[in-house]
Amino acid sequence: MKIAFIGDIVGRPGRSMIKENLRRLRKTEGIDFVIANYENASHGFGMTLKNAKELFETGIDAMTGGNHTWDKKEIIPLLETLPLLRPHNYPLGVPGTGCKIFEVAGEKLAVLNIMGHYGMPYVDNAFRCARDTVAELTEQGVKSIFIDLHAEASSEKRAMMMLLQGQVSGIMGTHTHVGSDDMQISKGTAYLTDIGLSGCRDNVIGMDEKVPLERFLTGVAGRFEVPEKCKRILQVAVMTLDDGKCVQAQKFKIFDDGKTLVTDAWMEE
Repeated sequence: MKIAFIGDIVGRPGRSMIKENLRRLRKTEGIDFVIANYENASHGFGMTLKNAKELFETGIDAMTGGNHTWDKKEIIPLLETLPLLRPHNYPLGVPGTGCKIFEVAGEKLAVLNIMGHYGMPYVDNAFRCARDTVAELTEQGVKSIFIDLHAEASSEKRAMMMLLQGQVSGIMGTHTHVGSDDMQISKGTAYLTDIGLSGCRDNVIGMDEKVPLERFLTGVAGRFEVPEKCKRILQVAVMTLDDGKCVQAQKFKIFDDGKTLVTDAWMEE
C-alpha cells in the first residue's frame, strides 16, 4: 500500500498547486490513497462545501482538520457525509469523528486526527486518546494506521512518536505551516515533526506579511489574509506500507516554477 499526506492547505494558492500536480504525482508514484489537512483551505480559515468538493475532485481521498475546523459552520453536516475528520480528542458530543477506516488496495487503513495542547483549544488528553484509539484499532485487526498530529509544540509531536512508534504506520505533524527536516522511519513508523504548508511560500505562514509584521512591530492584531498572487509550493509525504509497517518514505517539495526536491526518510537501524 502506498499512501500520501499533504499538510495544511492554505487558501487558493494551496488548492491550485494540488489541482495542478496531484493527479500526476499519484500516477508517477503509484499512490493508492491521499490524505490532506483542510483546516486552512478556504481563504486560510476552515473549509467550505465548494472547496471540499474541489479538493476531492483533485484526487484527495480523505481530509483531516484542526483548531480551525469550525471556522466555517457549513462544515458541520459535512463531517457526517464526507470523508472528513476533525481532531478525535474533542469531547464527546462534538459533531463528527477523528478516526475513520478505509479500504485501500485490499487492506484496511485507519486515519486518526489528533490535536495537541500547547496554544490550542481545550480538548481531551491527546496522548491517552491516541494510545487508546490505536489499541482499539489493533484489536479490530487494523494494521495500517496513519496519524495527523495537529499541534504547535514540536515536543508534543516527538513525544507522540516515542509513545506509538512500532504501533502505527506514520505520525506526521501539521499546524505550524513550517516544514521540518527530520523525516525518519523507526520501528516501522514514519515520522515528521511538521510537513509544512501547501500554498504561498514567500510570505508569513502562507499569509500576506502586512498584518503579521504590524502585529510583531506594534502588538496590534488584525485579520490574516491569503495573498492573491505569490510564489507557491506543494509539500507531500509519500509512504510505502507493508503489513502495517512503513518500509520507505519520501518528502516531495514541488514548486510553481517547475522544480521538485525529493528527500528520502532516514531509516533508523
